[in-house]
Amino acid sequence: MTTIVIQGGNVLDLERGELLEHHHVVIEGERIVEVTDRIVDLPNARVIDAKDKTVMPGFIDCHVHVLASNANLGANAAQPNILAAIRALPILEAMLSRGFTSVRDAGGADWALMQAVETGLVPGPRIFPSGKALSQTGGHGDFRPRNDVLEPCSCCFRAGAIARVVDGVDAVRLAVREEIQKGATQIKIMASGGVASPTDPINNTQYSEDEIRAIVAEAEAANTYVMAHAYTGRAIARAVRCGVRTIEHGNLVDEAAANVMREHGAFVVPTLVTYDALAKHGAQYGMPPESVAKVASVQRAGRESLEIYARAGVPMGFGSDLLGEMHEFQSGEFRIRAEVLGNLEALRSATTVAAEIVGLKGKLGAIVAGATADVLVVDGNPLKDIDAVSGNGERIQVVLQAGKVVKEH
Repeated sequence: MTTIVIQGGNVLDLERGELLEHHHVVIEGERIVEVTDRIVDLPNARVIDAKDKTVMPGFIDCHVHVLASNANLGANAAQPNILAAIRALPILEAMLSRGFTSVRDAGGADWALMQAVETGLVPGPRIFPSGKALSQTGGHGDFRPRNDVLEPCSCCFRAGAIARVVDGVDAVRLAVREEIQKGATQIKIMASGGVASPTDPINNTQYSEDEIRAIVAEAEAANTYVMAHAYTGRAIARAVRCGVRTIEHGNLVDEAAANVMREHGAFVVPTLVTYDALAKHGAQYGMPPESVAKVASVQRAGRESLEIYARAGVPMGFGSDLLGEMHEFQSGEFRIRAEVLGNLEALRSATTVAAEIVGLKGKLGAIVAGATADVLVVDGNPLKDIDAVSGNGERIQVVLQAGKVVKEH
């Protein structure tokens, strides 16, 4: 078993929000076994010098689409399957280089891609896949253009499709069972209109309450949960009352809906960086004009939503939701959060809160004995300077994933 000592760094304790100066982190195999300020003398250990650096947990992005190599999601779904998979590989590797050692994929990635990373076949973050997100006909996951004839959706069979179209209580029950059988670790649904899809206004609610409750029941039977794409207060409150555990985006929330979330113990995963990227680059990278036109309606409200969630006491996880070439802006979400909520809460969103969302509190997102050894060595103190982590990994000098050094410079 390999032993590594990360020596003499300032360990960031995110629960307490403080740096433990000149501490050593001892790793055996995939686990952290000790965090201490006493002298560590292990002659056969590999030593990583972290003096004057910050040692902190690997990041968790709770809303990505690693198979979305094209900003036009309809075109992305039309790619040959093997090409869609191969185009995901540099996206995954770049995420890992930025310090994201885990991601929750919100539609597209499957068990096979998760296994490719887990077995070391390809470098990338640990993946918590949703399989195909579930969408009603004409919903946010339905990328068929308007026409005289509505052809059957072939999205179930396309690697580049982030969602599948399914309607009716019995059909959604079967779809949940199929996605779980295929390896989904949670279920994603579209519960309102969205930006990237062509025919559904953002203010629409999607899926009947009976359908949502059936989806939730099937997920709970499999000991997992449902995450829901939802923008408006009406869509958010409706989904949460039906048992949805995490709300994705949530830009148009109101105080009443935020209070419903707090009462039901729900989380939110804002994804604000994607709207900045889409406003600036969406048309350039091939997003349809009807989708680009929707961006402004949610961009400004997204920043205001952070304050609403904070006042209501709704825990916020980190999400980026970027598409195509815009994945490079992933860490810019830290800067947006820090401007509104402060550096500590921005960092917690991608560590302690995110770990709770994926069901691994204390195992991920923390530098403590017994946790998985997902560890970053950062040049600078992100509690004071969020730019230490908000670029493209330039100041992240070392990345360990499950005790293995995957980046070092």
